[in-house]
Formats: sequence, structure tokens, C-alpha cells
Amino acid sequence: MKNKSVITYAGGGGPAEPVLSKQSVLTDAVKSNCHAELVSASVRICVLPVSLDRSRNKFGMTVKEISSLRAVVDRVAISLGTRHCLTGSPRAAALAMTERVAFTMAEILLSLTIIGVVAAITLPSLTGNINERTWNTQRKALYARFSQALPLMPALNGYGTLTEETDSNGSKVVTEDNAAETFITSGLSKVMKINNICDSDHLFDCGVNSSLITLGGSSSLTAKTLKTFNSLFGLNSSNQFDSISLIDTKAAAFETQNGESIIVYYNPRCVGSLQETPWGGRGGYYVANKVCANFVYDLNGTKGPNTVGKDIGFITVMYPSDIKVVAPVPMTNPSSGTYARDVASKACTDLDSDYRLPNSEEGISMFVNKNLLAGSNVIFNGIYWTSSKTSTGSNWVISSLGELDDYSSADLKVWCVKR
Repeated sequence: MKNKSVITYAGGGGPAEPVLSKQSVLTDAVKSNCHAELVSASVRICVLPVSLDRSRNKFGMTVKEISSLRAVVDRVAISLGTRHCLTGSPRAAALAMTERVAFTMAEILLSLTIIGVVAAITLPSLTGNINERTWNTQRKALYARFSQALPLMPALNGYGTLTEETDSNGSKVVTEDNAAETFITSGLSKVMKINNICDSDHLFDCGVNSSLITLGGSSSLTAKTLKTFNSLFGLNSSNQFDSISLIDTKAAAFETQNGESIIVYYNPRCVGSLQETPWGGRGGYYVANKVCANFVYDLNGTKGPNTVGKDIGFITVMYPSDIKVVAPVPMTNPSSGTYARDVASKACTDLDSDYRLPNSEEGISMFVNKNLLAGSNVIFNGIYWTSSKTSTGSNWVISSLGELDDYSSADLKVWCVKR
């Protein structure tokens, strides 16, 4: 260095250079403040503050002289249009020589508060999306297992013992019923891995909840018999049971190895193909006797939210030998308007690209489980289009009474589903 009077700490680790005078300190500090040699040599100015017990610091500088040095540094930096060698503004650089900078407690608390608010807003949404994807994956896997297992059974009807007697009023009363339980133990357990089986008196021992939230948002108690599950099941348009009178069989339940809890509503008298007699009135087919079993599943047992469309859904099985398994996931609300046949299908994709019209079996499944779809503003009421067509080219439609009929032209409701 040319000037040996600068007060410095050198990067080489050697002793500090001697101090010649207070005047040389001030003069050299200003001249070498941004000197390239000093910067490249990692040498920085170090003016020590005045100590608490003396009027001058170790270099003999008073408070007034230190303030003068700050002012000179500011003026020189501003006149040169540049910054001090230390980071920050000229004034901040001068202050950095004598002061330490840190976050205040108020700033830390404010930062933590902002982080907490952002987390409170975003975490529920992220968690909800993760749950939705998990439930959707589980539902598809469960449906795949049912679709593979049930066709392996020789037939879906005829399981269990049913004994009927006629009471004093002429009504038939079931005095013995183990149909649903036998359907699980002697049929389903042969083609699926099942951990635990519970009869109608011990449904809750299989992880079944006593109530659930319907798709429409209302609370519904868990039904323990077939007709309690759907009071219109097996009725015709005159509110009379059709010629194959359904028996109000008791429900049963089981748990799978994957942790799902499943209730079974079983009809041991289900009949063959969709168009097999007997028919209902008005030229349509009352479909209740085509349904062999209806499964209401809970993907995570007693854990929440116990809501249809989330962790709770249904799988319906039709026809005893030519088995058809469906598991529709209806939209939360049916469409508010009505549509002609030619535009009904497009109405679903316009509402959401993942949705479409149900086929005829999916429409039947929605009727069977209509109580699970109901709510204050939601009800399976009226006539709805399906995507399935008759041999004459008309579309099948499903009514709120469970009647499947063919329509060629009308403006009807749509209730879209996805798989």
C-alpha cells in the first residue's frame, strides 16, 4: 500500500498497521473508502466507537469526530454517484461501522402471523384435494375387485333361509331370515377376501356408522332392512308390490382386508335379464326384482367425513347369472332444466367434462340408492334420461318409482354421473 496511515484490519491475519494521527485517519478513510486495492485485498475500514467510560476511543477520536467522518463519507459517496464499499446506502454504510442491525420482535411476530394465515388458508384445500384423490383411487380399486369377484359366483339369488307366515291381517311376515348373511358367508367370501362378517344385530361391529351424510347434505340413519333402505323398492305406480313381491330382508355387513366397511342389502328372489317378465304397469319395467344385491361401502370405516360422494358410495349388482356390476358417482345436484334426447348427453359434458349420462343399470342403481342422494334441495323425483337405447332406437329412462321405460321424444331431466 502507498499510504501506511489507514486504520485497517488486513485479510492476511497480520498485525494492524500503525496509526500516525487522527488527521491521517480522517483523510485516508475518505480517500481509500472505495479504493480498488483495498476491496480486492479484503481490507475494510474499522473505526471503533467511543467507549462508555472514556470520551475518546482507542484511536483518540471523539464522538464529534466520528460524526464528521460519517458526514464526509456520505458527501463523497453521493458526489461520486456510487455506494460505499460496505453494502447498503451511504448513510447505512456509515452507520454499519458503529451499530449492529437485527430483526425486532415485532417484525418476527408479524412474519409468523402472515405465515400462519397463509397456512390456514391453503392447508385445508391441499388436504381436501389429497383426500379426494385417495378416495377416488380406493373407490375404483374396490369396484374392480367386485367386478372381478362376483361373476365367479355360480348365481346371485337363492342364498339363505326365508320363512314367511301370514298374520291376522293377511299380511306376510318373515319369521326367519338369514339371507344376506348367508349370501356373504356361503357366496361372497368364496370369491373375495373378507375379514369379518356381522349380522343385522351387530352391523356396527364391522365398522359401520349409525348415520351418514347424504349427497344432498342431510343426515340419514343406517337402514337395517331392505325396505327401510328404500321404501319404494318393489312398488309399482299404484304403490302396490309387483307380482314378484320383495321380502324385507335384513341387512348384513362385512369388512375387507383393505379396511372398507360394507353393508349388504340382499334380494334372494332377483330374476334374470332386464326384459324378463313379469313387467310393471304402463308398459315399463319395474326394476327392483332385477337387483340382487346393493352394497353401501365406507372406505375408511368409522373415520370421517362419512359423506356420500366422498368416503361413502354404493355398488349395485343386477341379474343372478348374466351379472352386471355398476358403481355410479352422481353429481351433487341434478340439472335444473330439462333437455331433449338429442342434447341430453351434451348437457352433462357441458356441466363437467368428467360426467356423462348414466346407462340404464346406473340409473337403476341411483333409484335403489335414492335415499342416499336426497337432501334439502336434492331428490330423485321425476323422469331422467339414460344413455342406453332400446332395440327401436329410443332411450331408456328411469323414474323416481324405479320404472324403466323407453322414450323417443320429450324434455326430461338429467342427473349426470362419473365412474
